[in-house]
Amino acid sequence: MSARRLGLPRRAVSQILLTQLAIAAGVLALATGLFLAPLSAQLDDQAMRRALAIAQSAAADPALAAGLLASGPAADGPVQASAERLRRATGAEYVVVMDLAGIRRSHPSPDRIGRPVSTDPGDALAGREVMEIDEGTLGRSARGKVPLLAADGEIVGAVSVGIAYDSVQGRLLGAIPGLLAYAGGALAAGALAAYLLSRRIQRQTRDLAFSDIAGLLAEREAMLHSIREGVIALDREGRVRLVNDEAARLLGLAPDSAGAVTGRALDDVLGAGRTTDVLAGRVTGHDLLTVQGPRVLVANRMPTEDGGAVATLRDRTELEHLGRELDSTKGLIDALRAQDHEHANRLHTLLGLLELGLYEEAVEFVTEVVGVHRSTAEQVTEKIHDPLLAALLVGKATVAAERGVPLRLADRALLPDRLVDPGGLVTIVGNLVDNALDAATGSLAPLVEVDIRAEGRTAVLLVRDSGPGVPAARREEIFTEGWSTKQPRAHRERGLGLALVRRLAERQGGTVRAGEAADGGAEFSVVLPEALR
Repeated sequence: MSARRLGLPRRAVSQILLTQLAIAAGVLALATGLFLAPLSAQLDDQAMRRALAIAQSAAADPALAAGLLASGPAADGPVQASAERLRRATGAEYVVVMDLAGIRRSHPSPDRIGRPVSTDPGDALAGREVMEIDEGTLGRSARGKVPLLAADGEIVGAVSVGIAYDSVQGRLLGAIPGLLAYAGGALAAGALAAYLLSRRIQRQTRDLAFSDIAGLLAEREAMLHSIREGVIALDREGRVRLVNDEAARLLGLAPDSAGAVTGRALDDVLGAGRTTDVLAGRVTGHDLLTVQGPRVLVANRMPTEDGGAVATLRDRTELEHLGRELDSTKGLIDALRAQDHEHANRLHTLLGLLELGLYEEAVEFVTEVVGVHRSTAEQVTEKIHDPLLAALLVGKATVAAERGVPLRLADRALLPDRLVDPGGLVTIVGNLVDNALDAATGSLAPLVEVDIRAEGRTAVLLVRDSGPGVPAARREEIFTEGWSTKQPRAHRERGLGLALVRRLAERQGGTVRAGEAADGGAEFSVVLPEALR
């Protein structure tokens, strides 16, 4: 049944406050009852022990036993006088002295002297001390009974002392107001604490009802696991609080591992690297690029009020590939434009030779032009038997020639057509050659050399340039995502080419190293085990 049907408030803070007050009142009532129950038994025990102590004091008086033996039952006898004196001195309800026959020798009501006692005196006359609460002629009382001994130690009677039970009950009732005062104070303090706590909960829950909170949680779960953007939440200690399905996919986690990684440190889940540094906030900025496995990701991180953070991840792999294809296409277009311009110049030259009647010179000119282009393609296809890689190098040679940078294959370069992953090697070679062309452009003796060969099933790639080279202290840093000395292009970020080269090489179990070429400049070496069938 809902809170509305029961007449309860819908707001979570009100329900929590009422629940806390009910719990506090219930605990207080239980504690009070648990306190009063032993208190009542304790007061009863104290009253019976007091009655027994008075009876023991009376029985210890030798004159009382002597008076009992020397006189009979009489209202003005010595036994009555001694018993009444003791009763008034101790505040007892009665002090009754009886003989062995159970006949009273003293009583607060003198007319009852000489009559049998109302309760069984057998235990006391048999020599045993008795404590009890019982009903007698004077009403309910706490009683103590002891045997009365003569000077020779023989039992001659018994002494029974009673304390009015109403006085015990009165003491108990008298303690209740003070106890209730303390209980009321405790309840007020508990109510104040409950109110303050409920106010804090009100701020934290934004004054929502429990049904609203449950609905928001259900909506959040559905939204987080349905959106096509990765979301990962961290607490103030850097532990994972939430990973949605898309984030698990982008980060290379198992599809059902969201619960397994919750509560673990981000460094333990992803390991060391730029992706971990970006998500943990050790690298700051907006739209930060990072490479995780084969994917290029764009990450943004937003701190939360509790000291944690929420990071979002977008997959930019396809966009990055498209950007690189656009760069390659732009390079080819530039090369074609240059060739078109060069072709027009050559046609004009050929036309002039023909108009001048220099037919033999025209034939030599055409033969030379065709031979240059043919020799370049033949040189590449002789050494590189994989069609994709050969086509890439022929295109790069054309672009390099337009930029005034010779691109040549090393003499010992030789690669059979047995590549396991031609596309991956094309990406690696393309990135390294592009970087080498950028570095060599503008140098005194520009040159880019590509040496690629097979050693068993291992492919070894060396790309050298005549540029300024890479300082030894930065030869590892250049493979970090986002690191670049170039200005970013309009359609994509710089600093991903070498990071992708390393990722692709490591995915095939290979390595990438940056070093210094023999003639100066940079030399990048890639070793790919099991790259050939």
